[in-house]
Amino acid sequence: MEHTFSSKQASAMTGLSVHTLRYYEQIGLIKGIRRDEHDYRQYSESALVWFQIIQYLRALGMPIRQMQQFLDLPNSGETAVRRKFLETCREKVVDQIKELEQALEKTDMKIGFFQTLEVMEAEEKGQS
Repeated sequence: MEHTFSSKQASAMTGLSVHTLRYYEQIGLIKGIRRDEHDYRQYSESALVWFQIIQYLRALGMPIRQMQQFLDLPNSGETAVRRKFLETCREKVVDQIKELEQALEKTDMKIGFFQTLEVMEAEEKGQS
């Protein structure tokens, strides 16, 4: 039998707030959360794994709607569909990295420009 965890325990184990755990259940990112005799949520080990997957997808910058599409894909027999989905996500991340690298390069150029101005200002003050 799979071990279950309370909301507080699941929160501590995943690093997500109890509110976030409930929200993910409410919007359908996590399914099959059982409740005990007192109607408290009981999170299974497999639910905790799904929370890790959701955190990974969030780290990729994936919108919730897209996460729902990914998590709704069939669990078995359709691994190629999941792989293609993630390949598309990967392409977006690569594009974002390129954009960030360009922004970093422009920022470095501006920093160099302002450093040059500072040196020129210091030289002018030294001549006055």
